[in-house]
Amino acid sequence: MVRDQAQDIENLIRARYPIIYVVSWEEHRVEATLRAVAERRRKQLFIWTTTNGLFQEGQRPRTDGTTDPLQAMDEVMKSQDAAIFLFKDFHRFLKDDAQIVRKLRDLAYHLKRSYKSVILVSPVLELPTELEKEITVVDYALPTADEIRAQVQQTAEMTKEDERLRCDLAAEDLDQIVRAAQGLTTIEVDNVLMKSLVEKQCLDADVILAEKEQIIRKSGVLEYFHTDETIDDVGGLDLLKQWLMKRRKAFSEAAREYGLPQPKGLLLIGVQGCGKSLTAKAVAHLWQLPLLRLDVGRIFSGIVGSSEERMRRAISTAESIAPVVLWLDEVEKGFSGTQSSSFSDAGTTSRVFGSFVTWLQEKGSPVFVIATANNIQLLPPELLRKGRFDEIFFIDLPSHEERRQIATIHVAKRLKAERSLEEFDIEGLADETPSFSGAEIEQAVVSAMYDAFDDEGRPFTTEDVLKAVRETFPLAVTMREQIDDLREWAEDRARPASTEAAGSVTTEAAQARAPAWLRKVRSSNVGLGKRHY
Repeated sequence: MVRDQAQDIENLIRARYPIIYVVSWEEHRVEATLRAVAERRRKQLFIWTTTNGLFQEGQRPRTDGTTDPLQAMDEVMKSQDAAIFLFKDFHRFLKDDAQIVRKLRDLAYHLKRSYKSVILVSPVLELPTELEKEITVVDYALPTADEIRAQVQQTAEMTKEDERLRCDLAAEDLDQIVRAAQGLTTIEVDNVLMKSLVEKQCLDADVILAEKEQIIRKSGVLEYFHTDETIDDVGGLDLLKQWLMKRRKAFSEAAREYGLPQPKGLLLIGVQGCGKSLTAKAVAHLWQLPLLRLDVGRIFSGIVGSSEERMRRAISTAESIAPVVLWLDEVEKGFSGTQSSSFSDAGTTSRVFGSFVTWLQEKGSPVFVIATANNIQLLPPELLRKGRFDEIFFIDLPSHEERRQIATIHVAKRLKAERSLEEFDIEGLADETPSFSGAEIEQAVVSAMYDAFDDEGRPFTTEDVLKAVRETFPLAVTMREQIDDLREWAEDRARPASTEAAGSVTTEAAQARAPAWLRKVRSSNVGLGKRHY
């Protein structure tokens, strides 16, 4: 249930809460709320800014020295009227000025015995320890979907008389625009709607999504990913694809009316190069949602306390532009060492990780989190607990059929228009690439193209690809023991992403795949100790 923030503020004023700190970028919305409250409660509304001083709403600013915050607070104390005093951007004066902090505490005691209230509005929360018990904080959320819908419809109605504009919106188009605009302020929505009319002569969701990219870039902790990868670019993984396809309309209005809960996210664990990151990109395209990448390394910095603030800012930014897909690649590297954090970094990593997993568990915003991991040994156990993610999928090496699909995708993607896929022995490529990951099959195709281009620029062929395959020593062979351990762990702890299992990487297959020089070294155990490879 969405709380009525205007009613919350009015209730606090009626209960004589002396100082209310409203966190919001939208001063005009807060001001409109207070204007309505003042009218209903028969109170006067005064506004203070550092440029205009303290003046009554609807009248001209005064020039009597009240631009000074101390003088302005003296005027509040002297006032005998039942009134609401709105102070804008007052957080700047709460950082280092002990006199202003003390004056505000004195004012709080005075206001408690009066019919006056002070409202501080600011886009950030800066609250000194001395004022924590005197001030009540209210987070004034961004416009709801219904408010944005009304704003879009009003804009469309206003432009009907202009024959150059096409603003007749079908219900589905209106839903798409409203979904794209969620997370913007009312001013940003108005600006981007006008921009859409100028650029496209209609209201277009793509223009709005581009505006969201600007917001993300300014945050400094998230990266906006433009992706053209579709679900068809992912070879195999049929069970994972089915799961995703069933949830492609999960963030629609129809899903809300049906009563479906919003999906939380996925944890994809598996062998490197087998499609985990590609799947994250494909999900955003399939669901028609923006894709954000959170690099946990950017969160941590050398200033004490700033890492925790950066994580909160990243979460807040993602929530502000939801619905969205939030992608954390190789999450185990970012959060490794949480157990020893108290000794290594004074607990910073564990605090940041704690904030993140708590948000995963409790979040109600439509942010779908996709986390990928290669090494389960480094994953904090808290991340695997039920409730953090909807499902944990294990992505294994591709089976024969999946290798055939992957080879088809990468060969077809690089063929010129005049060439046909039938020229290639795709079945033979699948036969010759046991223990290959999807990324290694792709690189074999790319390597074949380099060889063919170097040979007088001729078209590449199946033999070129097979030659590159024979020269490749796949990671699955080098890391055979680790992959077998990973499969054993996932057998009863994670859901398989594919119907058909790839099978284990046998010693014989590993030996056959190794280049001649390495086979010779292995047979003599030179430089490798006594361990069996």
